[in-house]
Amino acid sequence: MTEEMNMQSEKWCNLLLLSLAELLAMGLWFSASAVIPQLTVEWRLTPGQQSWMTMSVQIGFVVGALISAVLNLADRIENRHLFAASASAGALVNAAVPLLEPGPDVTLFLRFLTGVTLAGVYPPAMKLVATWCKEDRGLGIGILVGAITIGSAFPHLLNAIPIVGGGGTPPWPDVLLATSVMALIASVICLLFVRPGPYFGQSAPFDWRFIGRAWADRPTRLANFGYLGHMWELYAMWAWVPLFLMSSYKLAEWDARMARFAGFAVIAVGGIGSILAGVLADKLGRTRITSWSLGVSGTCALVVGLCYQSPVLVTVVCLIWGVAIVADSAQFSTAVTELTDPRYVGTALTVQTSMGFLLTLFTIRLVPPFVDWIGWEYAFVVLAIGPAFGIWSMRALRGLPEAEKMASGNR
Repeated sequence: MTEEMNMQSEKWCNLLLLSLAELLAMGLWFSASAVIPQLTVEWRLTPGQQSWMTMSVQIGFVVGALISAVLNLADRIENRHLFAASASAGALVNAAVPLLEPGPDVTLFLRFLTGVTLAGVYPPAMKLVATWCKEDRGLGIGILVGAITIGSAFPHLLNAIPIVGGGGTPPWPDVLLATSVMALIASVICLLFVRPGPYFGQSAPFDWRFIGRAWADRPTRLANFGYLGHMWELYAMWAWVPLFLMSSYKLAEWDARMARFAGFAVIAVGGIGSILAGVLADKLGRTRITSWSLGVSGTCALVVGLCYQSPVLVTVVCLIWGVAIVADSAQFSTAVTELTDPRYVGTALTVQTSMGFLLTLFTIRLVPPFVDWIGWEYAFVVLAIGPAFGIWSMRALRGLPEAEKMASGNR
């Protein structure tokens, strides 16, 4: 009994430290996106350049993830070492923007390199969680994704609270430097204090062909399709809802800083949804919880624009959307760890995330033309296509006998 209690204590200590490290490292993702209002004024960014501040990170992540998947890095290199090296490299590349102030074109390239480094942070962390969790894997990865969500939102919080004394908007270099320091702390935490658990301990042989096998297997493919439906919506919402809120608050002549706090809250509140969905999915089934989450988030995408002229109502709907839109994310990843070859869990997760983030490039770029064409009131309607496709995929997966491998037999 004492040995089992010690194992549980070690498990939760590692999961909490890893989640803290992930929270600190993922601030790199939206570090530049959060300060777009300041950069637009200082560098006179065009709407296209504003989009690319986020899209360049997505492209970098996809490139880094594909390289990692082909080389099976997440299954051949100790994950905490890969995490620490990647977070440190990302911190340095991110810090180069405020230290050098190279202008928009070089900054976009640096943001691309930041995305490449994050491919060594996100999927390896999910595999590390899977090494500690079995029956409660949905909860474990849910906690991690909750930390990722809060970490992604953190730059918006930094941009709402002046880092250097005084009022108003904080200087944009301070926001980027703060996120770099956070990422360096994350690398130290993971390298010195996080250890892998007892599951998936064997090192996999190099096999670049596993990428094809991962997509050829129908249950895994359907889990990935559900993830793609989720990703169609997620990052476009995260990228543009903070600006949508600022526009709504400005229309009502509300304080812009309140809009920035709201933008942070809408993204960060997804951490609650991720953890709650993890608890429920382990008990009620992954396909059921993901379908419910997709249904709520898709509905919010359809109706949120209709609330545009009421900052109170639009904030309430966006908060509900923020909870639902990321609640299912961890469960798609958890499903892949349960359905795929256990030797290549890290590679399978990397393939999944790379395809999902590749898709986000399209929807992030899709929203601004819709805003120009039909206004904020209807610009997010197109995002509901993803949840509809995801629900179809999860219903199809639920009908397969292999679905019993998930959540201890809970489909």
